[in-house]
Amino acid sequence: MQTFQHIPNDTPIHEVVLAAFDTKMDIEGGWGYSKEEATRFTANPQDLPASQLEHMLASMRVYLEMNMTLPKEKRYGSINVNERTREEINEEGRLLHHVTYEVTGMKESDYAAFINEYKEGYGKEEFDMESHFRRRKEATLTRTVSHWFDVTQID
Repeated sequence: MQTFQHIPNDTPIHEVVLAAFDTKMDIEGGWGYSKEEATRFTANPQDLPASQLEHMLASMRVYLEMNMTLPKEKRYGSINVNERTREEINEEGRLLHHVTYEVTGMKESDYAAFINEYKEGYGKEEFDMESHFRRRKEATLTRTVSHWFDVTQID
């Protein structure tokens, strides 16, 4: 199974998000790999549901891990992040969310080849649509990731 490197905490998380995604988020702490490295939301100026903010940040973290920090030939695309479980924990005056996501993605080169195959074959009698989508599914990596969030200041 493919493994991905954790994003280091050597640059403040809000700076990385701004530089990589041109998005300003009121966040501190770490990348949420553990309770001790929970991503801490310090404000919610758009008054979005916590789950929406969490999903946005989890998607950014996954995209950094699976695409932006990898050499071109190892990058994944067509990345999807879907929440599977959520646990709310009140601990030591903190409100934590421990969220598990299912992540799917495909090597960018494979994805591009499948898209081209589909464009060229669609509507042609000899194009085996069932085989095409079966092979796409087989080429898709599925992984489960956990993310810790400290939502004390926004809930």
